Amino acid sequence: MAAFRDIEEVSQGLLSLLGANRAEAQQRRLLGRHEQVVERLLETQDGAEQQLREILTMEKEVAQSLLNAKEQVHQGGVELQQLEAGLQEAGEEDTHLKASLLQLTRELEELKEIEADLERQEKEVDEDTTVTIPSAVYVAQLYHQISKIEWDYECEPGMIKGMASAR
Repeated sequence: MAAFRDIEEVSQGLLSLLGANRAEAQQRRLLGRHEQVVERLLETQDGAEQQLREILTMEKEVAQSLLNAKEQVHQGGVELQQLEAGLQEAGEEDTHLKASLLQLTRELEELKEIEADLERQEKEVDEDTTVTIPSAVYVAQLYHQISKIEWDYECEPGMIKGMASAR
């Protein structure tokens, strides 16, 4: 604004010189000063326009940077929601698998108990069979020796078949 005041002063000085018909040297000096003020005004105006263009360019860059940052935040939020949903699903699946594992562990323990019981029963049967069979064979051989009966060992269980031999 000081430049406009200077221009106004120079213009009034020129008008007063022209009106008063003063010396030509003063007119040249005032005209020279007027040109300097105008040049300074134009330089200032050019500098201001350049600064304005730079400021506008920086504002555009900052605005674009802000938009990019907002987009990244939005994408991060979406990704976070997806990860949270995946985490929840994994937690539910983990709970389901733990329950299945617990049930299978119980079944395994029951099967182990059944297997132990079966092994115990098998040992008892083996002991009974080992003791019974030799005595049954002994008794069968004794009857054969005494009664001369030929025994049919391939008959159905619970049945006894035999034939008297003529020996």
